[in-house]
Amino acid sequence: MAGGQLNVLATLDQAKTQWYHFMAIVIAGMGFFTDAYDLFCIALVTKLLGRIYYPDPTSKEPGSLPANVSAAVTGVALCGTLAGQLFFGWLGDKLGRKSVYGFTLILMVLCSVASGLSFGSTPKGVIGTLCFFRFWLGFGIGGDYPLSATIMSEYANKKTRGAFIAAVFAMQGFGILFGTIVAIVVSAAFRNAFPAPPYFVDAQASLVPEADYVWRVILMFGTLPAALTYYWRMKMPETARYTALIARNTKQATADMAKVLKKEIEEEEEQVERQVIGADTWGLFSVQFLRRHGLHLLATSSTWFLLDIAFYSQNLFQKDIFTKVGWIPPARTMNAIEEVYRISRAQALIALCGTIPGYWFTVALIDVVGRFWIQIMGFFMMTVFMLALGVPYEHWTKASNHTGFVVLYGLTFFFANFGPNSTTFIVPAEIFPARLRSTCHGISAAAGKAGAIIGAFGFLYAAQDPKKPDKGYSPGIGIRNALFVLAGTNFLGMLMSLFVPESKGKSLEEISKENVDGEAEA
Repeated sequence: MAGGQLNVLATLDQAKTQWYHFMAIVIAGMGFFTDAYDLFCIALVTKLLGRIYYPDPTSKEPGSLPANVSAAVTGVALCGTLAGQLFFGWLGDKLGRKSVYGFTLILMVLCSVASGLSFGSTPKGVIGTLCFFRFWLGFGIGGDYPLSATIMSEYANKKTRGAFIAAVFAMQGFGILFGTIVAIVVSAAFRNAFPAPPYFVDAQASLVPEADYVWRVILMFGTLPAALTYYWRMKMPETARYTALIARNTKQATADMAKVLKKEIEEEEEQVERQVIGADTWGLFSVQFLRRHGLHLLATSSTWFLLDIAFYSQNLFQKDIFTKVGWIPPARTMNAIEEVYRISRAQALIALCGTIPGYWFTVALIDVVGRFWIQIMGFFMMTVFMLALGVPYEHWTKASNHTGFVVLYGLTFFFANFGPNSTTFIVPAEIFPARLRSTCHGISAAAGKAGAIIGAFGFLYAAQDPKKPDKGYSPGIGIRNALFVLAGTNFLGMLMSLFVPESKGKSLEEISKENVDGEAEA
């Protein structure tokens, strides 16, 4: 890199893997553990909410959430997440990564508790307060994306940076699994303590009064990991790259990192003057940004957008797909608490066999294979498996073929996580300059959440029974076509990935061409 690097940043890039790296992974990763728990646990209890608050005494079927209510309950946290990613991404570059890092956790803790305490004298009142608090819960979750990614990328050495950022994101898998385990334990405990008829008799007999506590306990359990992490987040020093390159206090950055690395670091005055005082100042809406990083931002935003259309629709509505193919029994064959137990058990198996292994394959191989090829491969394999599910869809709905369907469906999760679901999180934290890094990551992540909202709402309405628009949706209607649409979005994601630069093994300043001489700008 022209002009060289500040000694403190070069020392960070060359540092051997140390205890503080693992501490940073755990501290940042527990935020994502909580994020995944809070975002996806709602899918475990939406059917229970329908049985409790929207029963139909005249029907022989259990109650279900109307389509618009289900869309709101499922998607409102995603809307909050999108807003939080943009706001906290911008704030992380203005005020510093650490200074707003703890606030996101506080917001998540308070809103998780408030979600479980949702109140009202009518079903609309309860659902309305639940949606209000889940929006602000999502707002806090959104802040964790750009801040955690940026902090980890700026702490890591360049040799294993990809693995460290991927490890933070991989905590999502454990958060999803933990959500299913909590739901299994809570539903099993209530099922044994408050027995009901083993199958649906009517809205009263199959729904014990204590069932209303089940979903509340599950939602509130997400407060624990966030609360336990708060103290350690507050003890982390600000990243050296923010302190030196944005706050322009190289002495403080050097002192902070000397304590972390437990070694002496010296800065030459001439080097500081060249790299900090003479630093670039152009902003996000400048011609220089458009020329250097405009295509990069388009690529990171579009690939994340396309990926999340598929990823979130798969995660939030897998219970409905599994019901259609017969892996989860029909609702009328179970009481309310038993249904929560069966749904949670099925999703736990997918998390164990597909979701979590995919994340950790990325951790193991990203600094060997590189971000570019893992992302291309992941999108390609997701396209293949979506087509393998969609083309012979009638074949998979037969009882004798359920296992094959579940295996292929699990593989789509594996290659999402050993693929673009991980790399779309990693790359925006590496390729943009320090003063815009958190903002650009927030923009990319928000584009992803826009895709998630489209995927969640689009899947729900595609599966809605047009003959009964006020009776919720009938799983199976339109699912085959939805699989084809998801295959198409994955293929487009693969094409847009061609514009994503490879960042393996390079310093952050080298990747972003930050503070370079004129001849190196291209």
